[in-house]
Formats: sequence, C-alpha cells, structure tokens
Amino acid sequence: MSTPTPFTSYVAVGDSFTEGMCDDLLPDGHYRGWADRLAAALAAEVAPADFRYANLAVRGKLIGQISGEQLDPAVALGGELVTLAGGLNDVLRPGCDIARVEAQLGAAAEKLLATGATVVLFTSTDPTRRMAGGARLMPAIQRLKAFVEQLGEHPRVAVVDLFSADCFDDRRLWAEDRLHLSPEGHRRVAEAVLQALGRPAAFDWRAPLPAAAPVSRPAKLRSDLRWLWIHVGPWLVRRVTGRSSGDGRPPKRAELLPYEG
Repeated sequence: MSTPTPFTSYVAVGDSFTEGMCDDLLPDGHYRGWADRLAAALAAEVAPADFRYANLAVRGKLIGQISGEQLDPAVALGGELVTLAGGLNDVLRPGCDIARVEAQLGAAAEKLLATGATVVLFTSTDPTRRMAGGARLMPAIQRLKAFVEQLGEHPRVAVVDLFSADCFDDRRLWAEDRLHLSPEGHRRVAEAVLQALGRPAAFDWRAPLPAAAPVSRPAKLRSDLRWLWIHVGPWLVRRVTGRSSGDGRPPKRAELLPYEG
C-alpha cells in the first residue's frame, strides 16, 4: 500500500462539532476538539514549521451561515485539506428544509473542491438509541447521509461514516449536554478522519468501550432532570428568541498558522 502524501495545510469549517465543544480546554480557553487533534497528527507527518492549520468553525451555525461566513475565507486560505461538517443544527430544528440543506452543503463542497483541496465530509451519528426524540430526526438524517455518500464519489472527497459506528451509542462518548462529544468522542473522530485519509490505524475507533457500571433508576432520573434544566431549557430559550450560542463569536483560528498540538 502506498504511503499517503502528507498535507502541509488544513482548514476546518463547520459548527460546534468542528469547533471542538466539550473537549478538554486549552490554556487560551478554547476547546481542543477533534480538528485540533487531527492537525497535531498531520503536523507530525512533516516538519512542524511546514504545517499550518486554521479552524473557522463556530458553534450554533446553520449550514447557510457556514457557507455565508466561512466558505470564502476558507477558499482564500487555500488549505490542501478541508474538513466540512454542517447541517445537523438545521436538522435539529422543526420544519427543516432538507432539500435546501443538501443544496447548500453540495455547493460548499463543490466550491472547496474547485480549489484543488481534498475535502472530508461526515455522516451524522445515529441519535435514536441515546437521545430522547431522536427518531423524529431520522428521515432527515438518513437523507443527508445518502447525499453525503453521493458527494463522496468524487475522488478528492473522503467521507467519515459515523452513522454506522455503534460505539457512539455509548453516552460516555458524549458530554453532559448529550449533543457534543466528550474528549473520548473527539479522540475517536480524529482517528476516524485519519483512517478515512488513508493513514494506518493507530487504534480501532469503532471499538466499544469496556462495560460500564449499571446506573440506578433514581440516578438516571436525576441525570435526566439536570440535563433538561441546564441544557435543554437554555437551548429552547435561544430558539424562541432567535439567538444562537455562536452569535458574535469569532473563530478560534482564523489564520493558517503553524500548529504544535
């Protein structure tokens, strides 16, 4: 098997998934995230001074906002590798126009491919076994999954299939808010991207975690009530008031700069 050509520049585009929400905090107050972990692995393939990384992702963004706010800067940066993740925030909202989401995601991928970049896309995880009400999202998620897989037929598109990875049914791969990844979840996504790009496996990112200790019914109830109060309530307030968690927030790495993770 031939060794993949190293990348010397990487631009991450997307929402909270790519920003790195709920991973370990860095000294500057930003979350680390799978994209930072990926950048560190890619930088190790070349001399550190020869590798540059930018992360334009901002939490809460819809695919139209990602396209409108991040796409032109990403194109201008000219990264050899671009990861593009978006659309799930749209799917989570009632009345999602999935055809519009597909059109915007497809146009974004096409614009990035026109630069000559290798583009990484993602399928969503399956929410039905870990998230109350997840079944209502499935028609849109499955349609978007099929669309992403279709885009993956392009020779410079790599698709990371998170949907079929049963390990993401385990709540330990998710943060307390049940929407963002835990540090272990971010570690696995970074490895999944590396393998999708043809790198040799460092570990089996799909492997299940060791069995967890059983949770009592009262403890589960307390956890569910805490989740509703701390996470679901504020999310609903933002939806009603038309606000987003990313309003006014700049990207954590707006420029292509050397990265030593």
